[in-house]
Amino acid sequence: MGTPKQLLQIDGETILERTLKNVRASNASEIVLVLGHAADEIEKSVATQDLKIVRNPDYEHGMGTSLRRGLAAVEADAALIVLADQPWISSETYNRLIESHEERKPQIIVPTYRGFRGNPVLLDRSVFQEMQALKGDVGCRAIFGDHVEGIVKLPVDDSGILRDIDSRDDFEKLGIAGSQTSGSTGPLLECRENLTSGPPELVLVGRDAVVRALAKLGRLLNFTVTVVDPFLRISALPDADRILHALDFSLLPAGSERYCVVASRGQFDEEAVAQAVLADSSYIALLANKKRAQEVFRSLEAESIPAAKLAGVRAPAGLEIGAETPEEIALSIMSEIVATRREREKLTS
Repeated sequence: MGTPKQLLQIDGETILERTLKNVRASNASEIVLVLGHAADEIEKSVATQDLKIVRNPDYEHGMGTSLRRGLAAVEADAALIVLADQPWISSETYNRLIESHEERKPQIIVPTYRGFRGNPVLLDRSVFQEMQALKGDVGCRAIFGDHVEGIVKLPVDDSGILRDIDSRDDFEKLGIAGSQTSGSTGPLLECRENLTSGPPELVLVGRDAVVRALAKLGRLLNFTVTVVDPFLRISALPDADRILHALDFSLLPAGSERYCVVASRGQFDEEAVAQAVLADSSYIALLANKKRAQEVFRSLEAESIPAAKLAGVRAPAGLEIGAETPEEIALSIMSEIVATRREREKLTS
């Protein structure tokens, strides 16, 4: 960024000031601000009268170190893990999470927008010790697999829970659109004009380089390409025929051949695999290592997704060809999809 991310300005306010303003306007009883890189500079830039400021000298070892130090300073019964680079989350969303905890006392609450999981995560004090015992650069998701039955997913009408700033491009785009992030972000399903039915459908969840490479290969191989993402527009992805802005496959046209690849890199893995399974997809692949895939399957089994159906999910995804680049990974996955299609044709011929 060329400067501490927290100090970038939107409409005359720093990102951190905007985030803190929304938290201050909520019903949170205390605010712990954890600072690491450029701590002195950042602390001087904010009003500190109602903040408990904690310094993390180990910040270079990752977000997990800040999380542990922050939780150690919390006196309340639960903590909202608020990320400084999400200044568009409304105070009402914070209040809904707090109220849900007061009513139901779950161990973990995760907000969702249109089916997509976001932040902040709310942690009950009962899991603080477990979080503080974690090592390395890990976040809240590291304990989700051990508390499946204690997790509540709370739908909110606030797309700000999905918007963060990881690059200068994010900052420039979101700085313009940020004031319009709450509530609806347009139609749930975008389609190209004159889209015909008939070809097999390739459904891609995510927006990374592998998804873009898969979209190109899918178009080349005459698939109808649908990308599932809350914010991408069809004008920005020329190889897509449809963009689904909600994690709800029932909004897609009915079809007998649907091949689904989940490449959300941990963001929406469980929700996307569940949608693909419930839609009786002909092929489902999860772009994840074996450990992560096992966590996803364990979580979905606890949500009553049959183990027999999960057994058909390909993870790791794709044929073993020694793939390393996004394009090679996409090739390995499309090769597996083509092989699956040919096997289906043999069985039905």
